[in-house]
Amino acid sequence: MALPLKAEHASETEDFESDRKTVKFVVVKKREEDHAQRAELTSFEEAMLPHLDAAHNLAKWLLRNEQDAQDVVQEAYLRAFKSFGGFHGCNGRAWLLTIVRNTSYTLLKKKRAVDLTTTFDEEIHASSHQSVSPATILAHSEDAALIREAMDELPAEFREILTLRHLEGLSYKEIAEVAQTPPGTVMSRLARARAKLRECLAVRIGKEK
Repeated sequence: MALPLKAEHASETEDFESDRKTVKFVVVKKREEDHAQRAELTSFEEAMLPHLDAAHNLAKWLLRNEQDAQDVVQEAYLRAFKSFGGFHGCNGRAWLLTIVRNTSYTLLKKKRAVDLTTTFDEEIHASSHQSVSPATILAHSEDAALIREAMDELPAEFREILTLRHLEGLSYKEIAEVAQTPPGTVMSRLARARAKLRECLAVRIGKEK
């Protein structure tokens, strides 16, 4: 016949059973958390990695330095991952590029860059080269190096909008979302940026003659 457990031994058995349940709960919870984290990482990669080239392109044109661009993109992706819970899947590219843009401007300000909204010198870039025809500019525009050099002379806000519109193909609405500015401002800024780029190209083409 089985003897009844003494009270003190019964208590020890109950504690042991309780500990086992606690350990099991912790293990299950840890597995659930790991699974959730892996699922979130997979979802983030699927949503954001396709826009890596666009992120790098924008950072590179804003910062004009390859190492800075790489650092900004890395930091922007880390920020994006931390904030991914607030992303609701509307427009991943615009959402990511907004973070890249803000991170880039933060770095420019830290370096005390003077070209954030630098006024373009109309006299230098427009007076003596207005006679260069659009056809000549178009012919030379096939030279990527020439365009890159001309864009490098523009203020950051112009480099930004030209990159978003012509290199990345964003709509006015998407650019407005990224630049955090009204669509009307986007259109007027893009018009000014195009005009200044033409002027820069005209200057360089004129020098080559």
